Amino acid sequence: MSLEQEIKQTKPFKNNHEKTMVNIIFTNNWLNFKQNKFLKEFDISSQQYNVLRILNGQKGKAITINEIIERMLDKMSNASRLVDKLFAKGYVSRDQKIGNRRACDVKITPKGSAFLEQVNAGMIPLDNVMGDLTESEFDELNRLLDKLRG
Repeated sequence: MSLEQEIKQTKPFKNNHEKTMVNIIFTNNWLNFKQNKFLKEFDISSQQYNVLRILNGQKGKAITINEIIERMLDKMSNASRLVDKLFAKGYVSRDQKIGNRRACDVKITPKGSAFLEQVNAGMIPLDNVMGDLTESEFDELNRLLDKLRG
């Protein structure tokens, strides 16, 4: 379905620049909705999922909250709060420095790794939302998005 049909636009866009901006925002929100709907089944937010993926990529090494923030997809997230929630679920461990919540080393736990594996295994159907793009089209789309961001 075209963007115009999806958003029920009756007047044409002023130009391709405007249409592309709206299309990127709409597609981002659409993908976030799909991912959040899926992750809700696991009682986890997309931001918490992002933190677990970052920590899992550390291969057992601890990192600080500030390092997590630097790597997060959503820079507006409160990483300290996210880590607190993941800690309460037993998915991460933290070595807290006295008096400063951000000055702690955070690491994914075996329980967190197993949980992440379970979530990732369930994500296969979510991959289908990406449509029928070929590998070369995915390559081109990624190249264009990288170019857009400069």
